[in-house]
Amino acid sequence: MADEPDEPVPTAGALSLSGPERRLLEALRGPSRTAVGEEELAKETGLAADQVRGSLQRLKSKHLAVVEESHLARVVLTPRGLAARPTGLSERRLLRALKDAGHPVAPEEVPEEALSADERSPAIGLLRRLHYLEEGVPLRLRPDAPPFSAAFPDELALEAVAGGEALPDGPGQESLRRRGLTRIERTTQRRWSASEEGRQLPMRTDDQPLLGPVTPLLLREGGWQGATFRPYDVRADVPYITGARPHPYTAWLRQFEEVLVGLGFSEARGPLLETEFWNGDVLFMPQEHPARSIHDVLSVDAVTGHAPPPELLEKVAAVHEGRPLPGDPAPLSPGWRAPYDRAFAARPLLRSQTTAVSARFMAAHPEPPFRVYCLDRNFRRDAVDATHHVEFAQCEGILGEEGVTLRHLVGIFEALTKALGFGELKIRPSYFPFTEPSIEGYVKHPRLGWIEVFPGGMFRPEVLRPLGVRVPVAAWGIGVMRLATIALGLDDVRAVYDDDLGRLRGEGR
Repeated sequence: MADEPDEPVPTAGALSLSGPERRLLEALRGPSRTAVGEEELAKETGLAADQVRGSLQRLKSKHLAVVEESHLARVVLTPRGLAARPTGLSERRLLRALKDAGHPVAPEEVPEEALSADERSPAIGLLRRLHYLEEGVPLRLRPDAPPFSAAFPDELALEAVAGGEALPDGPGQESLRRRGLTRIERTTQRRWSASEEGRQLPMRTDDQPLLGPVTPLLLREGGWQGATFRPYDVRADVPYITGARPHPYTAWLRQFEEVLVGLGFSEARGPLLETEFWNGDVLFMPQEHPARSIHDVLSVDAVTGHAPPPELLEKVAAVHEGRPLPGDPAPLSPGWRAPYDRAFAARPLLRSQTTAVSARFMAAHPEPPFRVYCLDRNFRRDAVDATHHVEFAQCEGILGEEGVTLRHLVGIFEALTKALGFGELKIRPSYFPFTEPSIEGYVKHPRLGWIEVFPGGMFRPEVLRPLGVRVPVAAWGIGVMRLATIALGLDDVRAVYDDDLGRLRGEGR
């Protein structure tokens, strides 16, 4: 059978182009023309970059131009990385300071101009891993330490980035990104060419202006008379308008809460601005605990904290100091073997855990039974990475009634894992100052591996008795942001705050 003749390529019409569109199409369909970038087109046509991009998109919507996109990623130095090049990384500055001292030095004696307090501990750890420092304090150089002039791995990686040699997944790059010295810069390169339809389109030879939208002014003044209107291209794409809907993270949190309500739990709320007493003291956390230092909690200036009820304050002071509670013949435990600072208890801070809400609830409602949860924000001075954030959501929960054991807590974790579709759950023993026994539950992220999301345990008597609670209480503080990354198919907890409407609508996927 003979081949059928080719059908003619449909065209959008000779009058369908604006002036910039016509100039760009003429440039794209020049003799032997290959795909060309937007910057080169701007130089050739004399059009502004924004005008070139907009006109090219319109040519594409009219099927007159096609685009090839390539996505590039390169590693670049952050401002912190740029500042580190002339002065050296923190481990290099510490090594230099120790060599200049010529004798063992206590960590706090390292000069501030050589190393800030925040940099001190990480730098010491790095030098020990690199076999420059002996264990313990004061800081001493090892006799068999590598040469002082030897380059550190992170120094080599930093110079590779500065020279433009580093690949996003190259050796040492993950360490630099964790330290905030580099970031990945992603760009999209577009190269344009005329489509077959664009090459065959007959072009106008005159400069008669074409009218676009019909406006009230155009009708009143009669400017439409004798003019030529730009025809509509009925094949052009139109915007897809969607109705308002919740942010994916917000919608998932509602689903999570529905599961808890289905398990019989009710919601409790508490203030974001807390005091050391409710955030830590009442939970039997020692006042000198490392997690309560300024390096983890965010204190608040120019605000006065409210002291707790005097009777409760004295009970908490008694368990911290290892003294019997009023009416008890013996103390509950040896306590923390340190005087309890009542002034410290009133210090204000941003809440670092929703366990403070559980403590407030039990203080107001000590009688069982109770099943309560609080899903709300907390704040810690964490290094921001794929699984940590300065602001994070936590779901605190407590189950208090006769006969409650650790098995009930594991059962709750299993029910949540199954209801939310997270697959396998792993449980291992753990430690928290306010629970005993304590456990941690892990679920698997398809790319990041096993992530700890279900910490919990049984509240200690030192927590419950001062609050007037006489039944066992199972408690947990679930990392819901980490769970959300798995449920929403994300690799980074920072992405749950995404406000780019294009990405949220799934455009470009």
